[in-house]
Amino acid sequence: MKYQVRKKALLLLADGTIFYGKAVGNKEGTSFGEVCFNTGTTGYQEIFTDPSYFGQLMVTTNAHIGNYGTNKEEVESESIKISGLICRNFSYEYSRPIADASLETFLAENKLLAISDVDTRALVSYIRDNGAMNAVISTDVDNIEQLKRQLAKVPSMKGLELASKVSTQEPYFIGDENASYRIAALDIGIKKNILRHLVKRGAYIKVFPYNTSFEEMAAFSPDGYFISNGPGDPEPLTDAIATAKKMIETDIPVFGICLGHQVIALANGISTYKMHNGHRGINHPILNLLTGKGEITSQNHGFAINKEETEANTDLEITHVHLNDQTVAGMRVKGKNVFSVQYHPEASPGPHDAEYLFDQFFEMIKSVSKESVS
Repeated sequence: MKYQVRKKALLLLADGTIFYGKAVGNKEGTSFGEVCFNTGTTGYQEIFTDPSYFGQLMVTTNAHIGNYGTNKEEVESESIKISGLICRNFSYEYSRPIADASLETFLAENKLLAISDVDTRALVSYIRDNGAMNAVISTDVDNIEQLKRQLAKVPSMKGLELASKVSTQEPYFIGDENASYRIAALDIGIKKNILRHLVKRGAYIKVFPYNTSFEEMAAFSPDGYFISNGPGDPEPLTDAIATAKKMIETDIPVFGICLGHQVIALANGISTYKMHNGHRGINHPILNLLTGKGEITSQNHGFAINKEETEANTDLEITHVHLNDQTVAGMRVKGKNVFSVQYHPEASPGPHDAEYLFDQFFEMIKSVSKESVS
């Protein structure tokens, strides 16, 4: 494949800017989404299958993509969730012993359009200056005006509810039913590695659809509640926000990650906003305000919670801040066993600085269990 003449392709941004490239695997087609970039040097398979990326065209800043192939165990969901891939150099060959397929094969099996040979340094610089926006990638390079008309009809990520597109349709169970603790997880785009971390710490988990009522989740008699990551704007998730409010009213520990963090904020009257670019990568610096320690974290979000409103809310305490822009990266509800973070402590392939947050969740569960026994 790499020796064949490859089809021309392009990336057209909503403001009319065009970047040219070539189709990966000579696949033809057109795909729409919000263009964003991830600065991670590894973990591309986990990124592509992360439900939080649903509806987005992914630009990878690492110069080489595909060089270590794919492995069926290194996925965060059952299928690719991005709308398309844009990269500089695409590796058709791979050299990792534990890989079971090439990235080209993996993309073809998931019917994903990808384009390479794009000047991603110039593209990322442009997105940084002008912000994330809708875009289209296509091999239909001779019909730019038609692509512009189609792109104009694509809805903005602001106000877009996407959790329903990636959430489970029916509840399911993970872990040993005889495990020490029962966790009720609200799936608004949950990653598999989050479930692995919870199970590893002795949890039997029931995963519920995005619009499940609190009463249905409470019927599982959980020792803790978890609200997952996910895609899209958090504000349209009225059912999840209402459920979170009732979770917080209990004395049962609640832990939220990313979109779950934003839902908990909204449940406390804190507004959210769409960021200029968002945070997407595996080297984001966080300061833990409780310990004074720095953490290197994996992040993927295009929305954030209002810092001024959080600071003014006497029921909330900011626990973590992002050192690049001082946005809220973590908070807790005072007088309650409720906390959340805007990043991924379960990150695979890493970093692992924030895994302690899972331990913190279980320490809360153990503490509440002891109090109820006494």
